[in-house]
Amino acid sequence: MFTDEALITIEGGDGGDGKVAFFANKKGPCGGNGGHGGNLYFIINSNFRDLKKFTEIDAFKAGNGQPGGSNRRIGANGKDLYLQIPQNTTIIDTKNNAETTLINKDSYLLVCYGGRGGLGNNSLKTSTNQTPFKATPGQKGEKKVINLVIRIIADVGLIGLPNAGKSSLLNMLTNANVKTADYPFTTLEPNLGSCGGKILADIPGLIEGASMGKGLGIKFLKHIEKVGLLLICISVDSKNVVKDYESVIGEILKYNKNILTKESVILLTKTDLVSQIEITNAINKLKRLNNRIIPVSIYQSSTLTAVRQTFLSL
Repeated sequence: MFTDEALITIEGGDGGDGKVAFFANKKGPCGGNGGHGGNLYFIINSNFRDLKKFTEIDAFKAGNGQPGGSNRRIGANGKDLYLQIPQNTTIIDTKNNAETTLINKDSYLLVCYGGRGGLGNNSLKTSTNQTPFKATPGQKGEKKVINLVIRIIADVGLIGLPNAGKSSLLNMLTNANVKTADYPFTTLEPNLGSCGGKILADIPGLIEGASMGKGLGIKFLKHIEKVGLLLICISVDSKNVVKDYESVIGEILKYNKNILTKESVILLTKTDLVSQIEITNAINKLKRLNNRIIPVSIYQSSTLTAVRQTFLSL
């Protein structure tokens, strides 16, 4: 299962404590400072595809600094921790909702600073106190609760109710080789394909109530937030094509109304299953909702060409 979201707790390393110590054969403090805690970073690894590993382990901490030693020895700094994530992962701080998306290969982000090391008594001596009998503790590292979210970056989004023919279309348009079958929810994760330099995403089917968490839809609606063109797939053999269209649009509207400002085209799919009269009737019913309609069958190359021309002109 494609894991595109994970909630994790992260921490920078704690600073090491300062040391209280004195030279053995002569007066004066010699307690060293503690080492600084390690920082925690996120870094892109283009070989990673999803966030599954963060559902198996959900708490991470950089290395702690070591305490100071005698004879002014400074404790070793804690080891920095680099958490590897896929490209196009958005890092959201749940405290203030600040978010950063890492897109480019090998890009990284410092998210939690390690705590500073404490001061040994050698560093605390003053002109009025030449032999301090105290040291300071190391500081705690920063701690945050982070939501990691992958939003697929695609030019075109294929959306629609389950079994509307989206995956079959993606296969024919891009040779993506996506699993298809004649039952709902064959697609359990977004699938990508490329055609003419454009990236197409097949988004798992929506159902009524998807925006409220029903079915699979809410999990994947985020993936159409950044596409340039929506191809809304409506099966021509549906009992009510208007209701199907309104169901899809309604769920998107509830989730994020800004998505509906994008350019959209209705793909009237599976036209090989019905007569030309039924195709014409369906087009006439849908025209009042969206006048950009392309009848399409995966078995008719001319209709596939018409679809390709639509998104290749973007």
